[in-house]
Amino acid sequence: MNAKRKIEVFSAGCPVCEETMALVNQIACSLCEVTVLDTKRPEIAARAKQLGIRSIPAVVIDGKLADCCAGRGPDEKILRAAGVGQSL
Repeated sequence: MNAKRKIEVFSAGCPVCEETMALVNQIACSLCEVTVLDTKRPEIAARAKQLGIRSIPAVVIDGKLADCCAGRGPDEKILRAAGVGQSL
């Protein structure tokens, strides 16, 4: 018997999130269990943080953040280098 692959899409319901959900659903196979999780819910946001999600949409496959979704999101050093926190 084949085990199902668990795919979680972390979303905020934005148009980019909708596109990601459509893509995942389009390429998912019959053994893929796709779940969409609303990051506006505090418990989902907390789980996203535990998984290392720094921006959404994000896709987690079998409990691991997909490489395409890792390492993004706001970075304090980059923001400061761009001028945030400094007067003109």
